[in-house]
Amino acid sequence: MTADATRNAAPTLHDVARVAGVSLATASRVLNGSERKVAESYRERVARAADELGYIPNVSAQAIARGTSQVIALLVADIADPYFGQIASGVARGADEDGLIVTVAITEREPACETRILHALRGQRPRGVILAASRAGERDAESLAELGAFRDLGSRTVTFGPGGDRSLVVDNRAGAEALGRAMAGLGYRRAIAIGAAAGVKTSDDRLAGFAAGFGSDFERIHRGTFHRESGAASMTDALAAGVDAGTLVFALSDVVGVGAMTAIRDAGRSVGADIAVCGFDDVPVSRDVTPQLTTVRVPLSDLGYQAFRATVDADWQQPELPLEVVVRGSTPRVARVVF
Repeated sequence: MTADATRNAAPTLHDVARVAGVSLATASRVLNGSERKVAESYRERVARAADELGYIPNVSAQAIARGTSQVIALLVADIADPYFGQIASGVARGADEDGLIVTVAITEREPACETRILHALRGQRPRGVILAASRAGERDAESLAELGAFRDLGSRTVTFGPGGDRSLVVDNRAGAEALGRAMAGLGYRRAIAIGAAAGVKTSDDRLAGFAAGFGSDFERIHRGTFHRESGAASMTDALAAGVDAGTLVFALSDVVGVGAMTAIRDAGRSVGADIAVCGFDDVPVSRDVTPQLTTVRVPLSDLGYQAFRATVDADWQQPELPLEVVVRGSTPRVARVVF
């Protein structure tokens, strides 16, 4: 069969083999990623035939040939959150280096949703699975069983926190503690917090760390989600309950902090000299608002890159991921009146 005769239908691997003048097994080894060696002259013939026919390899067939596919699955809580956007950019950077593809799924921090997604992903036989979203509580037996099933398929799971074959750890507590000390050093003595629901580890660690560094507990903790709108709503509730001038607001993330800043301005108050605000993560928006937001810088893109490397490198060990307190205009030094 000629190349022209095969153009009227989607080309198959059989078509490629016929046009290239090689066996079906040879064409499969070249195009489906088999590790068995094929002579370079045959590789070139198969590649030319596939290009001429417009043949697209079957991902499922490739996965069977290799044991896993060329896909890295990344599970995040919210793709609109710049925190996860920066992590995804780091994963994508690593995947590009290794010629792999990243597919992204959104869990919304719902354990049941995460489990459903993991179950569905098993059919794709991903090379690795990265679970980047914090969640409330420990993983249940069903979720752990899904993670174990990937191990049986030859896929490696990487989690932010415990549960996977490999884990990445961000010392949220230590970073928040350093921020609390810095804020106390600027003269702040009263603080309220905007956190997530109790039991969400990232939020719990950051709140506990900040209180330890600040040297006293929060006057109040208003709880919501990691969304900007939740930060605004929590701050609105805080203002309704009363917030004295000179109070510091610690938001569990920059996104939540930006929402709080909007609510403060909408209430006719000012951010900084009146009500100070600090966050965590140092996402780009923290530098775009006015005044710029004080925060803890987390190397998020590097974190995503290391998560990718953890999925594919046999001898991977997590490098140090330093966190840095960045003081900006949203937390000016408190003026003390001297008599």
